[in-house]
Amino acid sequence: MYRAHKEHHKSQKVGWLRAAVMGANDGVVSTAALILGVAASGSSETAILLAGSSGLVAGAMSMAAGEYVSVSSQADTQKADVAQEKEALKENPEEEFEELAEIYKKRGLDDQLAREVAQQLMDKDALRTHMRDEIGITEVAGASPLSAAGSSALAFVVGAGLPLLSVWLSPAEYTQVAVAIFSVVFLMILGGLAAYTGGANILKGTLRVTFWGSMAMIVTTGIGTLF
Repeated sequence: MYRAHKEHHKSQKVGWLRAAVMGANDGVVSTAALILGVAASGSSETAILLAGSSGLVAGAMSMAAGEYVSVSSQADTQKADVAQEKEALKENPEEEFEELAEIYKKRGLDDQLAREVAQQLMDKDALRTHMRDEIGITEVAGASPLSAAGSSALAFVVGAGLPLLSVWLSPAEYTQVAVAIFSVVFLMILGGLAAYTGGANILKGTLRVTFWGSMAMIVTTGIGTLF
């Protein structure tokens, strides 16, 4: 007797995971780098907190706007493809059938079976079948501008809030050291969590995020010191 079982594929998380990881990583790196740069220039703790808080707000809005515009463009392209495919199915159904059958033949089916599969799928839902197998648009790949914008902004706020918290909790004379240490720890946790959630190599993901984040903080600290 056949028993259905659920499979939890990592690719189903790619959309929100990409936006969340990018937002959190940007939040930690940009805010920590900004704080370290301002602190290295000899500014007061008030100026450092003001700069960090401004960076948090500006960064979150920028991430949300950027993600919304980017994913909206993707959604517009997908809608245009859907409209084009609807018209093609209406005007040239036979050609669309042959095109679909050819796709299945290239995937390994013999001619007769490919035509039978194409016919049955088109009889059930021709548009959905062509969008999936001809163009590659699926529910997983579907664009969601608001979801991407919201998750990016929220992740940025969470990421940016961590270096700011380090400033608030540490004595003024240890601000740079505290922010640097805690930010590296945050990046390590973020990289490992993102890799684990996405099913990737945890060590590789952790090192990648930590290395590039640390480089950004080193560069901005150096620039702040020069000024």
